[in-house]
Amino acid sequence: MNATTISVAATEFGRDMEAGYRTIAALIATARARGSRLLVLPEACLGGYLPSLGGGEESAQAKRRRLRSLPPALALDGPELRRIIDMAGDLVITLGFCEADGDIRYNAAVTLNGDGILGSYRKVHQPLGENLCYSAGEHYRAFDTPVGRMGMQICYDKAFPEAARALALDGAEIIASLSAWPAARTATVARLEDDRWKRRFDIYDHARALENQVVWVAANQAGTFGSLRFVCSAKIVGPGGELLAGTGVEPGLATATVDLTEAVGAARGGGMYNLRDRRPDLYQSVVRRHGVVGQPDLPEHETLEPSHA
Repeated sequence: MNATTISVAATEFGRDMEAGYRTIAALIATARARGSRLLVLPEACLGGYLPSLGGGEESAQAKRRRLRSLPPALALDGPELRRIIDMAGDLVITLGFCEADGDIRYNAAVTLNGDGILGSYRKVHQPLGENLCYSAGEHYRAFDTPVGRMGMQICYDKAFPEAARALALDGAEIIASLSAWPAARTATVARLEDDRWKRRFDIYDHARALENQVVWVAANQAGTFGSLRFVCSAKIVGPGGELLAGTGVEPGLATATVDLTEAVGAARGGGMYNLRDRRPDLYQSVVRRHGVVGQPDLPEHETLEPSHA
């Protein structure tokens, strides 16, 4: 048995970077005490998320005010991430932050350990005016880590089946989905358990795991920030769509132990191997219908007849 213990957080992070480091250190300590080899933290850990989600017409003054309210922009090779690398040791950690590339900002994520950054990602799909603050990423790529081949997504990405599928086709066995997923802004409810956006969040997590037969690790922000109230609901979902561990609507750290080879192999060897049994030669019309002619660029591992895992 090659078991891997995974922990995932629903935790509150804001603009106070030092408070964020203390929170991360405490989560690392708890994850280590549970024997975890992978710890997945939410979107926008270092410096917090946006205080609101806008969109529509915006005055120049409002835009300037919005840009002044952004979290600190950090470089991949900067001291802020180096501090997490130094904390990580042999623990693999995935976390979100605002990445600086010159004057351009991205909503970004990294996976790292004490050896350095193992993979990085810039959020592709942008909801509700997020494009007023961030540029969009352009790639989904899996990467190798000591706990297995992984992929990363951020928040709204999970609403697009193609995003998770691209990572699965690139060999990902684990997909880390980092979020600052809020409760609904209209038709609000007193109990987060009854919130319709929380329900969507959970449906996406289970569906993406099941349809790609991967271990899906979904972190989320907790508490409130600006006008946003986050739904928590961090979870680990197995490749059969089953909930392995979750925090519910409370902050916390969910932990599960899974044999990746056995779990993924059982899901894909049980008569339904979704990656193998696709018919990509028939799907091009879906892309053409929306204005893009021809087959989209496919990940390096993609073929028309994928081999068995």
